[in-house]
Amino acid sequence: VPEDQADKLLLASWGLPRAVLQKYHSLGVVQMFEWQAECLMLGQVLEGKNLVYSAPTSAGKTLVAELLILKRVLEARKKALLILPFVSVAKEKKCYLQ
Repeated sequence: VPEDQADKLLLASWGLPRAVLQKYHSLGVVQMFEWQAECLMLGQVLEGKNLVYSAPTSAGKTLVAELLILKRVLEARKKALLILPFVSVAKEKKCYLQ
């Protein structure tokens, strides 16, 4: 992340609603890793263009997907489909995203 955009590491700089930020903060998520912010700043990803990224297990891939989905749903009033690999994860995300 360029020095002049270091604030992009903070979740609060992405224009998310206060309730969403409070939920992330209650889980201890206040900022992102540099690679996560870079994913969100690539090309026109925030305008709905495709993004393919890869990272090890537990590296934070889900946060990138959640932020893209939330911004798209809230700002563009578009629907989103989130496909998850396990029923347990789907139930967890359902409660979390409500």
